[in-house]
Amino acid sequence: MATNVRINGQRLWDSLMEMARIGATAKGGVCRLALTDLDRQSRDLFVRWCKEAGCSITVDRMGNIFARRPGKDDSLPPVMTGSHLDSQPTGGKFDGAYGVLAGLEVVRTLNDANYETNAPIEVAVWTNEEGSRFAPAMIASGVFAGVFDLDYGLGRADTEGKTMGEELKRIGYAGDAEVGGRDIGAFFEAHIEQGPILEAEGKTIGVVRGVQGIRWYEITVTGQEAHAGPTPMPRRKDALVGAARMVEAVNRIGLENQPDACATVGMMQVSPNSRNVIPGTVFFTADLRHPDADTLAAMSAALQQECETIAEKAGLTLDFNEIWYSPPVGFAPECVAAVQKAADDLAIPNRKIVSGAGHDAVYLSRVAPTAMVFVPCENGISHNEIENATAEDLAAGCDVLLRAMVERANAV
Repeated sequence: MATNVRINGQRLWDSLMEMARIGATAKGGVCRLALTDLDRQSRDLFVRWCKEAGCSITVDRMGNIFARRPGKDDSLPPVMTGSHLDSQPTGGKFDGAYGVLAGLEVVRTLNDANYETNAPIEVAVWTNEEGSRFAPAMIASGVFAGVFDLDYGLGRADTEGKTMGEELKRIGYAGDAEVGGRDIGAFFEAHIEQGPILEAEGKTIGVVRGVQGIRWYEITVTGQEAHAGPTPMPRRKDALVGAARMVEAVNRIGLENQPDACATVGMMQVSPNSRNVIPGTVFFTADLRHPDADTLAAMSAALQQECETIAEKAGLTLDFNEIWYSPPVGFAPECVAAVQKAADDLAIPNRKIVSGAGHDAVYLSRVAPTAMVFVPCENGISHNEIENATAEDLAAGCDVLLRAMVERANAV
């Protein structure tokens, strides 16, 4: 592209702020859980904007949305970008939405410049990336990539027993198109870093070369409910005490595998949850991450062994289930190189980086050459209502995305 072509940073920012009004929270974040009415509103807004930009719209059976801008040769596999519009319960304005609206801004900029790429350009919205309402995360992109089958994806239920299939129909996004099974020339995902590295080093662009592995667990500890007063301490089978020791083990395993490991317990449910009853059952989740598959496997084995030992010593019953494994991913060299070249050509400070979070790009990398573009977020904070990024950094990331996509779309 001509070196003077730039995206419209103000238009990108304005679109992000308008999208952020849907599900806005008092602390400045958003709550748009997957397949709620608020998620439907965000989808409707995206579809309207894409139609106004001249795109055709396709929705598949998992509710994934694809907005297509034709190329000179529309038979060529599209160069795709995108992310998600669903959020955490107390999420920020930029996680996911930036990747979607950066893709829309690429389309708008190409329209403004009257520039036609060889291959088509597509912008995708992936359903339920967060996994906060329907576990696991990244379900719909996983079905698209053949990691999960369609029945599994549509059958995932929330805590009230509502399935993804039912909710897609309810909000009007149960599409007719088959999920996956088609060629993609390349896939790029723009995203805030969700960590502190870029900001700490004064870099504007993270050239993402891969994503660390993730293992998710659901663990239930069962003891015996009893009265908190008459039951002597030595005779108790306190499920919460056992679970607390397991939580400490999760944290210790993370610390023992530095500098790259992360280990988190993010959800816990105590039953009967009464102040004068010894807890009889505790359900909690564990999240282990590491960029090396062997180290992550060793962390997993250590956690299960620790939990089994704690349960046995305390006379408790343990139900330990790994519900999701996303292996470490290395992105396609040609796509990573396209991002690197775009950042260098624009003279934007950058560094290579490995993503600490899972993204839809993880699954897309199984079916298409893939890379990601990171921009800083304030203090590295994300999955939080105070999540923040500057308009300048977001625009720079979108400029890099534009050039990388055009380079790949014209490489055929």
